[in-house]
Amino acid sequence: MKRILVLFVMLSIFFAGTSLAQTTGEKNAASDYKIVLILPGPINDQSWNATNYAGLVACNKDLGTKMEYIENVQSGDFESTFRNYAERGYDLIMAAGTQFDEAANKVAPSYPESTFCVVNGMIAKTDNAMPIFPKEYEASFLAGIIAAHLTESGKIATVGGFPNKAMVDLLDVYEATAKKYAKDKRGMAVEAVRAYANSWSDVALGKQMAEKMIDNGADVLFFYANQVGLGAIQAAKEKEAKFVGFSANQNDIAPDTVLASIGFDFSTFYKWAVSNYLAGKLKGGKVNMAGLQEGIFVPFYGPKIDTDVRDAVEKGTKAAIAGEIDFKAMFSGKF
Repeated sequence: MKRILVLFVMLSIFFAGTSLAQTTGEKNAASDYKIVLILPGPINDQSWNATNYAGLVACNKDLGTKMEYIENVQSGDFESTFRNYAERGYDLIMAAGTQFDEAANKVAPSYPESTFCVVNGMIAKTDNAMPIFPKEYEASFLAGIIAAHLTESGKIATVGGFPNKAMVDLLDVYEATAKKYAKDKRGMAVEAVRAYANSWSDVALGKQMAEKMIDNGADVLFFYANQVGLGAIQAAKEKEAKFVGFSANQNDIAPDTVLASIGFDFSTFYKWAVSNYLAGKLKGGKVNMAGLQEGIFVPFYGPKIDTDVRDAVEKGTKAAIAGEIDFKAMFSGKF
């Protein structure tokens, strides 16, 4: 009887605690939080969406979260998708891409109990808007060092998805770095040609743009436009141009064409962001930033990249972390 009584008391305490946690909304573990990631494209795009999905997988594995995802969400559905998850009581609603900024900040004030976190976000109008931003210009700085060593014609081509500030900044840094390193290390003058696809998904457009740029003399291409870049890689392969991959390790797509890539370690980036959120350290009403210092950018080299290039990238990485690179000067074209 005593054992039965003790067991009864213990079960009563357990269920009372469970009931209290449910009533108060108290969360004791990462798995207690309802988290979702909204993606603008497919998780198998070998670029932006795949990179973000890898972050989700890492959080679920290493932090114990149960983050869900929804892919291929179109711009006309951004706002309704945010509202849908907020109405269902999700604690953290993440969305991958600057293009989600406007919708997130429009919906956030109506759902103060939810946190809206745009990856690459640049706008935070309310306390529950907590965008996170990888300092992509630090990654494009490394890509520019590589391009400076690869070009033989002295003409490089760059294409961005859309001309938002973050995109313009990173392309400015890439081009400025390629020009300076080519001049300083090789005595070569480099000309950079730039365009914007105004699309993240038009593979055929990417191929067309790349073909035109190569025909006009560019021998090194750099595309940051998600699936658009896949078409560009195909064009570079067919026309025997060189390609510097970005955001993911794209070397395996065409090993003789994509000679090196600067990958975003979004496993580390997401774990940094989500762990800070769980600890109450992710700041609301401001952009939360991470970069080389946090270890989220990683170079991947193909067999044709020699030691000199690798050493230059390593030295550039250390200089950037030490604060020795004037990125603001690159933004203004004074580098």
